[in-house]
Amino acid sequence: MSENIIQLNQEIIHNELRDLVRNSVEETLNAMLDQEADVLINADKYERSEGRKGHRSGHYNRNFHTTAGEVTLKVPKLKGIPFETAIIERYRRRECSVEEALIEMYLAGVSVRRVEDITEALWGTKVSPGTIPMFMSMGFI
Repeated sequence: MSENIIQLNQEIIHNELRDLVRNSVEETLNAMLDQEADVLINADKYERSEGRKGHRSGHYNRNFHTTAGEVTLKVPKLKGIPFETAIIERYRRRECSVEEALIEMYLAGVSVRRVEDITEALWGTKVSPGTIPMFMSMGFI
């Protein structure tokens, strides 16, 4: 009887799954932003209609930290009407759960350097050393 042994490299699988989830979150958020722009304009991309309220003018890229990792959002630019998204607050760079985790780590007495290491391990991006004092000055802590 021959034994077929299959060995799996868990690190490769973990990295592939992380990338898959991150890409899925990025695609979903970008689709939601596009749909929201279509609703505001009252027309789909390239659609000509009488009820159209504005026009698309491309997009700009914006980084956003999520629990799945850092994603790049393609925020639509509109002419003739302001684009205020309900999905993400203006100027917010991190998902609320990421900010809450940072606050909890700080309150638990975790050093700033250790917070950098933990965030890199969890989300693939480091938090700058000035982020925690920024939370303190804004009254979060």
